[in-house]
Amino acid sequence: MLPQYAESEIVRSIHEAARGVARRIAKTPEYIVSRCCERKKVEMLFAHLKRIMKLDRLRLRGLTGATDEFTLAAMVQNLRRMAKLLPQGPPLTG
Repeated sequence: MLPQYAESEIVRSIHEAARGVARRIAKTPEYIVSRCCERKKVEMLFAHLKRIMKLDRLRLRGLTGATDEFTLAAMVQNLRRMAKLLPQGPPLTG
């Protein structure tokens, strides 16, 4: 049986306290910086893994297989980024 409320009574969610905390955090300068800059960098890395490196689904089974596959993909991604950052030497002549 549902509780009876008066017509002028406004029912609030039991999660209103958590929503209030989220609202307060969303107004901090750190949250704004995170929202506009830092998250984009992380999301772009995941997008690159999924689209370019074809990690849209995992091929290995189980938690250890998924961990191994994702770790290898992350290492490849880091090696690619590192290769772009390292200075290249003079071209080899032969």
